[in-house]
Amino acid sequence: MAKTKELSKDVRDKIVDLHKAGMGYKTIAKQLGEKMDSQYQRSVPLEVRRAEGERVRAKHPDKIPIIVERAARSRAPDLDKKKYLVPSDLTVGQLCFLIRQRVSMRPEEALFFFVNNSLPPSSSPLSAVYEEHHEEDLFLYMTYSNESVYGA
Repeated sequence: MAKTKELSKDVRDKIVDLHKAGMGYKTIAKQLGEKMDSQYQRSVPLEVRRAEGERVRAKHPDKIPIIVERAARSRAPDLDKKKYLVPSDLTVGQLCFLIRQRVSMRPEEALFFFVNNSLPPSSSPLSAVYEEHHEEDLFLYMTYSNESVYGA
């Protein structure tokens, strides 16, 4: 089984520097070549995940099933739960705001969301991100990490 790639301090610093230099999130992700594997995918068999994904999508067709996990080396606090069912018109930025409310983060800390090797723009609706990036089990997998962007 593949081992999870973790964000080192050097990678986090590079992300912040490239973003400050005006690069978009997709360009940054392509340059870094980071793949965020999911602990949930490794711990729950595909058949079980797929059955749950199908059940959730059938019962709530207007919602997006998401698995949100903290990157292993991230200093961001762990979430109390990994599974979320969110409205399809919610944006990545709104999800980021909701996640920040669930964890205690300092104001000077940024939160980065990775989806299948990319950092989606905060204005992207989750429905569009889901259509492009959901896995075969019908879940969208997101990994988050933080970085102190003001040097505090």
